[in-house]
Amino acid sequence: MSSMRVTFPRAPIAVALDAPSLADLRTWAEETAPFVSCLKVGLEVFYRDGREAVVAAREGALSAGVTDSMLFLDVKLHDIPATVRGAADALRDIAPDFLTVHASGGPDMIAAACAVLPNTRITAVTVLTSLGPRDLASLGLDGAPEEIVVRWAAMAVDAGARAIVCSPLEVAAVRAAVPDDVVLITPGVRPAGVGTDDQKRVTTPEDAIRMGADLLVIGRPITGAAKMADAARSIGLSLTEVGGTS
Repeated sequence: MSSMRVTFPRAPIAVALDAPSLADLRTWAEETAPFVSCLKVGLEVFYRDGREAVVAAREGALSAGVTDSMLFLDVKLHDIPATVRGAADALRDIAPDFLTVHASGGPDMIAAACAVLPNTRITAVTVLTSLGPRDLASLGLDGAPEEIVVRWAAMAVDAGARAIVCSPLEVAAVRAAVPDDVVLITPGVRPAGVGTDDQKRVTTPEDAIRMGADLLVIGRPITGAAKMADAARSIGLSLTEVGGTS
């Protein structure tokens, strides 16, 4: 594909700020923002704290002297197109850089979100990394996870999505199927020696970058560390060594 890959201001990491309180979220953002490109506010925190979670993340970054942190609002919208259009429009004032929707909602739903937030990269979540082949079969989805992910990714991009979430195990196949300027975001990355928790389709951050990922979602390996800043810095440096640079 001929389009240019997207660049990031620092290490291509979206740190998952799944903090137990707004005060902790602000502190986590302050400690990690100097070393990562994106601050990710997820479903649980946004449901609990709403827009205050976004404010806390941005305030934390500013307290660290970081003015260009990207906001990844990971709320995974999934409903009929009219409802998703309204929900996305309600987030207009937040102006997230990335906003997730479920690819399984279909092309009309994805297009509806894109229409109301043209300056946001609508990010289509393909197959959750917690699902394995048996899980997909139980849902009536035939075929290997990679086949389903690539098919959904291509559909989502055709509908206007400008970013895709997939596991590291499918990222190379998706990279070959979509334009280079589509940002490929991979959760399910764990440094060597770290437990996989509830993820099933995982790999290391370095391998994910080698496979074609643009942005890695990393939570507990950073936010669960005794010194978050050191963990974020260390993982970021490991990515620089394999070409994950801005």
